[in-house]
Amino acid sequence: MLRVAVVGSGPSGCYTAQTLVQQDPEVSVDVLDRLPCPYGLVRYGVAPDHEKIKSLQGSLRTVLEHERVRFLGGVLVGGGPGGLPVERLRELYHAVVYCVGAAADRRLGIPGEELPGSWSATDFVAWYSAHPDAADAGFLRGVRSAVVIGVGNVAVDVTRMLVRGAPELRPTDMPQAALDTLTASGITEVHMVGRRGPSQARFTTKELRELGALPGTEVRVDPADLALDPADPAALPAVPRRNLEVLRGWAARPSADAARRIALRFFLRPVELLADAGRVGAVRFERTAPDGRGGVTGTGRFVDVPAQLVLRSVGYRGAPPDGLPFDAPSGTVPNAAGRVVREGDLSPGEYVAGWIKRGPTGVIGTNRPCAKETVTSLLADAPELLRRPVPEDPVPALRAAGIEPVPWAGWLAIERAEADLGARLGRGVVKLADWDALLTAARST
Repeated sequence: MLRVAVVGSGPSGCYTAQTLVQQDPEVSVDVLDRLPCPYGLVRYGVAPDHEKIKSLQGSLRTVLEHERVRFLGGVLVGGGPGGLPVERLRELYHAVVYCVGAAADRRLGIPGEELPGSWSATDFVAWYSAHPDAADAGFLRGVRSAVVIGVGNVAVDVTRMLVRGAPELRPTDMPQAALDTLTASGITEVHMVGRRGPSQARFTTKELRELGALPGTEVRVDPADLALDPADPAALPAVPRRNLEVLRGWAARPSADAARRIALRFFLRPVELLADAGRVGAVRFERTAPDGRGGVTGTGRFVDVPAQLVLRSVGYRGAPPDGLPFDAPSGTVPNAAGRVVREGDLSPGEYVAGWIKRGPTGVIGTNRPCAKETVTSLLADAPELLRRPVPEDPVPALRAAGIEPVPWAGWLAIERAEADLGARLGRGVVKLADWDALLTAARST
């Protein structure tokens, strides 16, 4: 029997496992994850009020409950304390597929970026999504005005979370500490800023419209930004065209008396974060203008936007996986149709899928064809891979290495503990937000 380890239990990992068991009736798949919880960014990257997207966990759950698929949580692959070296993992399976995503975030590369109060949106999302590595770093302490740099869906998510009230957040699975902090914050103004024009923004229309439906919140758009955009709406693809319609509607509205305001601003490029009493106090932007070639150019005119919190949302980036080759410019593991390439040669039995294979592009569904390509390569290699003997069950070897995997039953125990916590708080399911609580729940089986 072909024994495969899939490292990572997010969409790319689950789709890889699913494709393997669908295409080979003899394969056995262990899905390993560093966390005791499955689903990756579907659990820890989707906004808590986006129930439709979060419901994708149901289909991923079906994969992990397949009779020839086994979930092993709490398994750190790579060097370092408590980690399983890649070389040892390869000894335990005929093949290993790395589906580790793109965990790092892109930087702005401007002065003041390291000031207290400057964070990546990834850090902020991890905190309110209860990632056990995240902690409340005082994101909202003393914050009245925030700047979100970026105009994609993640930027829309964090902007929405900053102004949501308790009635909208309480029904979600957000951890109680994050809920209390967000609903007690003194934020009255959020600026979501892009360096290019409205027609080039990356958010989708559904997510954009949600900003206009937030209770007690006014959305402002400067008509001058719309006038500066050179795009012909009739020639645009459907999504940017609909986005412009929404933005025009907001720009035409008279100012409202609202407790909070979201300002969508375009043609502003961040050049420096300005300090005030040792932390972020404002963002200095250079005004940009269309360059006639689809980009923008600086105008030499600057504007300072007061903010005590700055969240950069300018894209994800792959981080070097321990023990694997890495191409820094693309943020990916070098590969040929999913086969890992080491120093110009194919590395037998090592594969990649998802963002670490192709970069952080596409939507969740894009991982399906990506996984299929990798699995096709793996199964073509299977006759040669099967020549090498591997243990019938690698779990004893993991335990011998000091690793006690969290099985599927442990994850189910975490689910029960989160339901119990929610019931005690008078809410629905409430996520456990720290390692000790998760592992205690997992070991309670």
